[in-house]
Amino acid sequence: MTEKQLSATEQLMEQEADSLARAAIGAPKQPRSSLGRRVRSTVSAYGFLLPAIALVITFFIIPGILLIILSFTNLSSANFTEPWEFIGFANFERLFTDPFFPKILRNTVFYVFTTLIFFNLGLALVLALVTTNIPRRRGFFFRLVWLLPRLTPSVVYILMWKRIGSADPFGIYNQFMPEVLGASGGNLFLGGAPWAFVILTNGFVGASFGMIIFTSALMSIPEDLITAAKVDGASTWRIIRDIKLPLIKWPLLFIATYQTLSLLTSFEYILLLTEGGPGLFTTEVWALTAYKRAFSSYFGNSQWAFGATWAIVLVAVALVMAVLYVKIFKFNELVEEPRIENL
Repeated sequence: MTEKQLSATEQLMEQEADSLARAAIGAPKQPRSSLGRRVRSTVSAYGFLLPAIALVITFFIIPGILLIILSFTNLSSANFTEPWEFIGFANFERLFTDPFFPKILRNTVFYVFTTLIFFNLGLALVLALVTTNIPRRRGFFFRLVWLLPRLTPSVVYILMWKRIGSADPFGIYNQFMPEVLGASGGNLFLGGAPWAFVILTNGFVGASFGMIIFTSALMSIPEDLITAAKVDGASTWRIIRDIKLPLIKWPLLFIATYQTLSLLTSFEYILLLTEGGPGLFTTEVWALTAYKRAFSSYFGNSQWAFGATWAIVLVAVALVMAVLYVKIFKFNELVEEPRIENL
């Protein structure tokens, strides 16, 4: 055999020996650097993603672009049959100089963060902690009861709340404690505390969603950790603070981000309950204003372009809030693979 043949034979034997050794210890085979295989795997991956990409482009990207274009026009029901007239940033200037802009902004901030802190995060976490520390069947029944507001149709749910807070002698609430929220026996929505009922109606629905997510996260915590902590003499509060809350940091980030964005864009219950009143913009939030500007007749016509401007600003605020949450909760650390020195 020639020297080249001997060298090739030795390389082949080394490769076979290496393959046998890797197979004996259970190590994965060395990947073959095949351009065709990489291309096929990439095409297959994008093929599976293609339906989702098409849906996102069709129902999110394209409408978003159209909304941005629309915000720079004066399109309304009064000139719908006429060509679009581009007016630059006139709609944005009109928005920020609107005399009710500060009030609507304060209403939105108050509504979003009060509902988020006390119900969508706070009450949801309390419900999850309580229902996972009682017998399983009782906890399941209790969670099912709290899911009823979410399962009830919106119109029926709001009609129930209106009946609770209506004036004497019909209102259930006013028959028992009319002075607590300042209703003085009258209509709670018109003369009492409309914000309290707006937050309660939205909060009970939001708390049920967070309760389910937090319950799933808490029940996935290994029981060995809880048992070891109890053996070491840890109290219930220490177990919650030092074990359970750190281990559900990812669900907390998800609920905080999702519910903030949901509350920023939600107006259904407010529209059905108070329509933004009583009075002038008393309980009106940003999303409801965008809806009314685009589809209601404030000044004799539906101002689609001006409503789109309110919506675009709301989308920008929502994106900023999402980025802030990702930074505050250190999203990159939550999703990265654990380092071997930390195991």
